[in-house]
Amino acid sequence: MKYWRKPLDYEDIKIPRGKVSIIEDRCKGCSFCVEYCPRDVLEMSEHFNKKGYHVPYVKKPEDCVNCNFCEVICPEFAIYVEKLEE
Repeated sequence: MKYWRKPLDYEDIKIPRGKVSIIEDRCKGCSFCVEYCPRDVLEMSEHFNKKGYHVPYVKKPEDCVNCNFCEVICPEFAIYVEKLEE
């Protein structure tokens, strides 16, 4: 989508970046984090954890904008995001 104008401070806006970490042994494979990620950073893998569930993996780490949706939605607290400093 192309906009007909830009904000006045467009050059000053810095997009936050984050690093997603997954604790595989806590994950129960509900895939909420994959479904609710607005940037499609995560994807379900074919790999099994110790409990026998498919766990997500970080497909596109450079696209994470540190929104923390995955961290908030996870019922098992198996995922967290760290803010990367520029």
